[in-house]
Amino acid sequence: MLTHVWGLLTHPKSEWGHIEDEHETVTHLYAHHVFTLAAVPVICAYIGTTQVGWGFGGEHAFIKLDLLSALYAGIAFYIAILAAVFLVGNVIYWMAHRFRKPPSRRRCVIFAGYIATPMFLSGLVAVYPLVWLCLLAGIVGLCISAYLLYLGIPYFLGISSEEGFIVSSTTLAVGVLVLEGLLAVTVMLWGYGEVLLPWLFRF
Repeated sequence: MLTHVWGLLTHPKSEWGHIEDEHETVTHLYAHHVFTLAAVPVICAYIGTTQVGWGFGGEHAFIKLDLLSALYAGIAFYIAILAAVFLVGNVIYWMAHRFRKPPSRRRCVIFAGYIATPMFLSGLVAVYPLVWLCLLAGIVGLCISAYLLYLGIPYFLGISSEEGFIVSSTTLAVGVLVLEGLLAVTVMLWGYGEVLLPWLFRF
């Protein structure tokens, strides 16, 4: 479990080769990597929003959630993250299937799960959820994920560098949109969850 995290962060080129040799399934990816790492920002945000509260720092007021509302928000946030990984994987598959040797959907989803690793880990800062700090951590995580994306496409997906540039650029653009969407959902859930979530979960 989580055997590739350190390798992706320290020596990603050789780590992509190790991941390639495993012939992993999507089920194994989620069970041994995504389910655990996706819980990092959720748990940290749960602690942060119930014990500290969202805020901008300084003299601005902090918004706290009660435990039950934060739990509802965490469940919704967790599901959104899991869906985002699958969505990005399918975007990669859709972009790559036009090339001479397109990768399978399985490989594309697995690839998306691993390139999201820095984004998952950046969620650690949510334990002290200053908005600007979380935004900064998200940008850093996105930059590292972009590096893994550009590096991994020719190694893991077997797409040439020229073709891979198109896939990488499109995937990165979609990834930015997904990140913005998750940030918007995060603000709604963790900032106003005490009002919205009890109403939503009545149905």
